[in-house]
Amino acid sequence: MVKQKTIKSEISLTGVGLHTGKEVKMTFKPAPINNGFTFVRVDLEGSPIIEADANYVVNTQRGTNLEKLGVKIQTSEHVLAAFVGCDVDNAIIELNESEPPIMDGSSKYFVEAIEKVGVEEQEAERKYYVVKEVISFTDEATGSEILVMPSEDYQVTAMVDFGTKVLGTQNATLKNLSDFKTEIANCRTFSFLHELESLLDNGLIKGGDLNNAIVYVDKEISPNTMENLKKAFGKETIAVKENGILDNLTLHYPNEAARHKLLDVIGDLALVGIRIKGKVIANKPGHFVNTQFAKKLSKIIKIEQKNYVPTYDLNLPPLMDIHQIMNILPHRPPFLLIDRIIEMSETHVVGMKNVTMNENFFVGHFPDAPVMPGVLIVEAMAQSGGILVLSTVPDPENYLTYFMKIDNVKFKYKVLPGDTLIFKCDLISPIRRGICHMQANAYANGRLVAEAELMAQIAKKQ
Repeated sequence: MVKQKTIKSEISLTGVGLHTGKEVKMTFKPAPINNGFTFVRVDLEGSPIIEADANYVVNTQRGTNLEKLGVKIQTSEHVLAAFVGCDVDNAIIELNESEPPIMDGSSKYFVEAIEKVGVEEQEAERKYYVVKEVISFTDEATGSEILVMPSEDYQVTAMVDFGTKVLGTQNATLKNLSDFKTEIANCRTFSFLHELESLLDNGLIKGGDLNNAIVYVDKEISPNTMENLKKAFGKETIAVKENGILDNLTLHYPNEAARHKLLDVIGDLALVGIRIKGKVIANKPGHFVNTQFAKKLSKIIKIEQKNYVPTYDLNLPPLMDIHQIMNILPHRPPFLLIDRIIEMSETHVVGMKNVTMNENFFVGHFPDAPVMPGVLIVEAMAQSGGILVLSTVPDPENYLTYFMKIDNVKFKYKVLPGDTLIFKCDLISPIRRGICHMQANAYANGRLVAEAELMAQIAKKQ
């Protein structure tokens, strides 16, 4: 089981926002399990939170920009790529402006900050979306396409074609996320001269200089443009190198532009909100196609999660049979409502019950239409969870379990004689002082039949 991770302690960075030109302080903080990545605007009243969620993307002009209830975060992609590349699942990113500092235009300094404080495991299993078939999105206007196909690991390939002599076709591939720090993190953002002229005219790139953006010269520089560049970048002289980029920068890699596009893809797909087991291929990627694909993928995942039914091979020997269950649980027939434990970890348990016409409750519920009472389905889920919590003590036979709270109970389908019930219980929070809080689901006939949030406490027998 791979566990979720967060950073060990907080750390701050300061710099200038590329588009706003404002000094900004950014602080990374540890976050609880299942938090994901959240931005916090500490400069605004109430310190509003903006989750890193594809559905909050409002525009992709020169970066991926989020907005929730009027609160904005600009150019989120480089920071998010750094956390994904450092194998972090949960983090809080505090800002006193709308835009993270651009630093050198890459994720390098963010990665260094994360590595400085270190990463630690948390007491919860990491969640993955396992890609089972090809999913794609195409931007008809530009011909850009991004797809994901089945793969054991998260891999990304970016193929770019800029259609210019100075920067033509380039490819970059990341086969293992552990290579992000050394192969991708230091690849800087870039722009073409013709784009730069428009951005400068519109008051963007106020924090830009030749140290945080590679500028590819795809046209002749007019004297007026040259003066504007000198003024914008605070340089007395600016020249064009033989490889077609403005001076004062040396490329880290011949295909640094493609590698940076790959970095952007990783940052933008972090907005899906769950780790992906699949191979991403991006042809002419950009923030628009990246985030549209992230929105599509996020929607598919939510639908699948809603309708998800786990499958287990019931022909395999169980983890616990009925005799082992009775060694742990105090319940006995006719109130022992689970027959097997199929699997168990520190954070979840899976139980099973074969529902037969011989169940004593069918005598009166109902004589002419036997239906398993919903309250007993909840009890069976609780007994499965009881196995998990009682397994944490060395002498479970000396303990009893008591309900403390039941919330959000829903019954979706009837359970009838002949059905096989599967109960899956996942901890919502770690077990503390014998108190267990879990999400419990019951499945039968390939669908969810009941669900509930359960809280119980184990107590020593008097």
